[in-house]
Amino acid sequence: MSELPRRRFLQQVALAGAALGVMPLGLRAEQFGIAESALELGTVVVPLDHWSFGFDPEDRGERQGWFTVEKTGPAPSTWVAVPHTWQISPDKADYQGVAWYRTGFEAPRHWAGRTVRIEFEAVYHSAKVWLNGKLLGEHLRRGYTAFSFDATAALRFDSPNSLVVKVDNSFAEGMLPRRDSFDWAQDGGITRPVSLLVTPNVYIEGLRIDAVPDLDAGRTPLTILAIVRNAGQTVAQLGFDFHVAEADTGLALIEGGADGARLEPGATQEVKMTPTDEPMKLWHFDHPHLYRATVQVSQDHKPLHSTTQTFGSRKFEVRNAGFYLNGERVRLMGAERMAGSNPQYGMAEPEEWIRHDHEDLKELNCVFTRVHWPQDKRVLDYCDRNGILIQEEVPSWGPATFDGMASEPSPEIMQNGLEQLREMITRDCHHPAIIAWGLCNEVNGQNPPAQIFIRRMAEAARRLDPHRLLTYASNSLQQDPGADAAGGLDFIEWNEYYESWYGGNTASVRRNLEEIHRAFPDKPVVISEYGYCECTPDRLAGDARRIEILRDHTHICRDFDFVAGTIFFDYNDYRTHVGDKGHGPLKQRVHGVVDLYGNRKPSFDVLRQESSPVESLQLGPGEGLLNATLTTRKTLPAYTLEGYTLRWVVFGFDDLPMEQGSAPLPTLLPGQQAGMRIQFQEKNPTRVRVDVMRPTGFSAFTGWWKNGAKSL
Repeated sequence: MSELPRRRFLQQVALAGAALGVMPLGLRAEQFGIAESALELGTVVVPLDHWSFGFDPEDRGERQGWFTVEKTGPAPSTWVAVPHTWQISPDKADYQGVAWYRTGFEAPRHWAGRTVRIEFEAVYHSAKVWLNGKLLGEHLRRGYTAFSFDATAALRFDSPNSLVVKVDNSFAEGMLPRRDSFDWAQDGGITRPVSLLVTPNVYIEGLRIDAVPDLDAGRTPLTILAIVRNAGQTVAQLGFDFHVAEADTGLALIEGGADGARLEPGATQEVKMTPTDEPMKLWHFDHPHLYRATVQVSQDHKPLHSTTQTFGSRKFEVRNAGFYLNGERVRLMGAERMAGSNPQYGMAEPEEWIRHDHEDLKELNCVFTRVHWPQDKRVLDYCDRNGILIQEEVPSWGPATFDGMASEPSPEIMQNGLEQLREMITRDCHHPAIIAWGLCNEVNGQNPPAQIFIRRMAEAARRLDPHRLLTYASNSLQQDPGADAAGGLDFIEWNEYYESWYGGNTASVRRNLEEIHRAFPDKPVVISEYGYCECTPDRLAGDARRIEILRDHTHICRDFDFVAGTIFFDYNDYRTHVGDKGHGPLKQRVHGVVDLYGNRKPSFDVLRQESSPVESLQLGPGEGLLNATLTTRKTLPAYTLEGYTLRWVVFGFDDLPMEQGSAPLPTLLPGQQAGMRIQFQEKNPTRVRVDVMRPTGFSAFTGWWKNGAKSL
């Protein structure tokens, strides 16, 4: 790379770091003269968050031309902030149908000669989009995946631009989830952020990064795939440069270039870059090391566009009927969160609420979760940064998915599933937190159309992403488990609801687990859901019953080495149109360890304790000190504790905090024990709180010593 292009390229690397609050080591903004002109090499992102809104229950707006600049029908009259859903309004909580959004923006003259796209991160579930009366496109019956349209040809520079979106959330036959059979909130609207994306005509649409480490060699073979589009009118002869650095420090790891590519007008091409193998810090839920790759495309040595993607290097695999993370056999626990359940926000969740819920999950010792539908990218970013393994799923939910289909899934359902799978994997495959793709949930995997659907989805998923595991959450393993489609995937998932939906008792859980293992002796089993749902009017046992089932069923799973993970269902009571309790926006199913507003129930602390890798923390008094003895779990959950610390707070006068301290713990394998002396100066301690802290800053276990007590 010559000096000038390299200088411009490092400008973009510095800008990418600055956007994340990090400047690469050895690079300073002033050193490279970063100014507004340098930003043109990146993507200018303009949020569109202020819209007018209105309903169209008779679906007449399109016929009457409401999408035109000089509309002939009534305009949307209510101003709303996007992300938005109308389902949180008490008078519209049950409305399924058509609604309209309209906003305006001005395009500055310096955008001329550039490409302007409009990106929707999600609209539930169908959208048609017009700019200045011109139809840009439609995204139908795919309510949780992102899409964008090229708006360049319809753009105006001499007057404000009018952007109109028609949204429909009616229950639909030919989509997933199908009709009204699913069990979560049917929240219509523009439920995730919308932005204008302004780039040069030759731009990088996205990066796909594969970073699976060679554990024996201690290095990571890295592949960077840049998806490049030429939206211009002339052939482009292109060159490429890349730069890889640590995300937290900006420390450079690799930089280099790639062979050129010739791109015809209107064409999109994938350009593969293979940097030299380098040692990389491995991503782990307790050590979520991240890297940042920046790729720049140039023409005639003139930089055109650059983009940045965050990624991590980790290996998650199945062998010997177990899960292995970076070569270590692990047994994992967690809980599922049902997004969109706070009645203040619904599916249009702000970042602060996403962060609130996931900080709760971290406090619950959740290191492994799954979700029923493709998530807001802010959820996945949180999991990457803070360490939560996640299984993301296509929303193929429930036994009605294949109703009326004798031998094969209908073409509409099959196509819709494949489209949602492709869009989910294309957007999210760079996230190290995602370790598996879920293909469906509770569809009766012994039913022929379901089996064909699962097989075709698996074939497509392996082509799209050969590195991640595949599974589906089955509720049809209670009888003849060997006949279930689960056996054709990488590991078995079972939604276990004995003592509630399935009847039976704890002996039924044990017997059924043994039968599943006999049917699939080489595959790990994950309890993808278990718990107690007060989901029928006659179930009124309350949280005490939830605690009993949580404890009893978890203890049974600990007895079987092939149970590689359990996911408690669920973290929160959740809003759903099929709820048997509550009214309007608060119609819900009571299933969680917190309520709709995040208020904790007694079961929260029990789930936190059961999910901790620490089995016990014994505290005994000495002279001016406490003797602490920590024992890690030998079984579920079980993994090495590395980089953990002991942190304490001493309470004294008037039972107020008077002193604090911390000390590192040795590396502990499952079932090991460590002793430590906690010294303090406080002469009259009333009590001492002691926390076992993860390297990520979250407490994994809390112990208390009270003056006069032998131990706690």
